[in-house]
Amino acid sequence: MTAKGDELGMPDKLLRLLGMSGSLRSGSYSNAVLETLREKFAGRADLSIYDLAPIPLYNQDLEGEKRPEPVKQLLAAIAESDGLVLCAPEFNHSVPGVLKNALDWASRPAFTSVMAYKPVAIMATSRGPLGGARCLEHLRVALDSMLSRVALAREVTITAAADKICNGRLVDETSLGFACGAVEALFREIRLWRSAENIAASSS
Repeated sequence: MTAKGDELGMPDKLLRLLGMSGSLRSGSYSNAVLETLREKFAGRADLSIYDLAPIPLYNQDLEGEKRPEPVKQLLAAIAESDGLVLCAPEFNHSVPGVLKNALDWASRPAFTSVMAYKPVAIMATSRGPLGGARCLEHLRVALDSMLSRVALAREVTITAAADKICNGRLVDETSLGFACGAVEALFREIRLWRSAENIAASSS
């Protein structure tokens, strides 16, 4: 059964999306984008925004059963989600440490982690004119190494973010349109992956 008016043929239930911000700052632009998307897609998806602050620095000695509890909770949340929405600022031409650290934990064990084949939408925010493009470039490389499925969409680089966010929400219609397009692409990627899983299950 499909939801009324759902051109993607998604199941008649809310998708479970997990949002992660690359900024811990109060008033974060990346958090504002995620909050805006959470409200925008409330009728189609349950977008939970995960707090990465409690995640300790990655330590290979603490993998497996020794994983800290905050890491176990993060991995469980990723595993239970249908897809991820990552939004981050650009720090030193790359991915912010708080997000990269969380992904380092989530990427283990290599090639069989909760990130393997997980559909992901990515976007970046910046005060500057490049909008975090270099952050997205590095993020794509990292996600590719984890075997994650980055949704194909127009690159979402929100430039001059300070002028496009008001009261904790993204209000610039053009930028919001690009961000929503990435989430729509994520929906399609989830559908394609589910279809592939169903075909594999029926032929086994």
